[in-house]
Amino acid sequence: MFPTPIEKTSRTWQLTYQGLLPIVLLIWLLPLIAVATFSIKPSADFTNGNYWGLPTSFELFTNYGKVFFESDMPRYMINSVLITVPTVIGAVALSSMTGFALGVYRFKGNLAIFFLFIAGNFVPFQILMVPVRDISVNLGLYDTKVGLVLFHIAFQTGFCTLFMRNFIKALPYELIEAARVEGIAEWRIFWFVVLPLMKPALAALSVLIFTFIWNDYFWAVVLTQGPDAQPVTAGITSFNSQYRAAYHLMSAGSIVAALPPVAMFFLMQKHFIAGLTLGAVK
Repeated sequence: MFPTPIEKTSRTWQLTYQGLLPIVLLIWLLPLIAVATFSIKPSADFTNGNYWGLPTSFELFTNYGKVFFESDMPRYMINSVLITVPTVIGAVALSSMTGFALGVYRFKGNLAIFFLFIAGNFVPFQILMVPVRDISVNLGLYDTKVGLVLFHIAFQTGFCTLFMRNFIKALPYELIEAARVEGIAEWRIFWFVVLPLMKPALAALSVLIFTFIWNDYFWAVVLTQGPDAQPVTAGITSFNSQYRAAYHLMSAGSIVAALPPVAMFFLMQKHFIAGLTLGAVK
């Protein structure tokens, strides 16, 4: 049923595996390598069709200098921070409370409400594009960072609630019963008993949601326009002019935009992996 560990296979297969692994890894990293290479090429290389050859001149400081000092990229980066951080805080805070309510209290309709949170994750977000945009326009939230934060929180709360509810459900219920016997209020049970036990889940979920929101492109294009509210994923397209695209600047901007989530992953790698495997082993 399960694949045999590579250490227990034949020597021939081990050598084949060791030979194929670098090739597969190179193929997987090829798009990223291409973008990094394009980011240090001059614009003339694209005009002349030099897509995969060595740069005719290395324009590392020129291209990245234009991205940082001659474009709105710093503003887009700030917008991404102002959108992502409140979304993470809001989604994690709401899901912690809803997860506590659905995981601890037994009441009629508990399972139905939980299924409603889950069902929202199965709705293709593309079909919500027009109604969500109309709602944002009617409420005066279109092309605002506040509107993007609110809609992100609304869309992420379903997944976060599923995550938190399952984690809280696995906690020892005797701890909550013992606190109730001592006469502790319900909100104090949540704050002082359950919440400290949720730190691994909170850290893992925060990393996951940070990555999801920072890398979001669809809703950034649908709900915002212009540098006042657009995050960096949508702002990169500003390097396109009417008749030509500045691929070298777009590549440099893409590398800059990818740095925060990559840094977040390596700083919180343990929690990120824990979030992907949480609940897999009892």
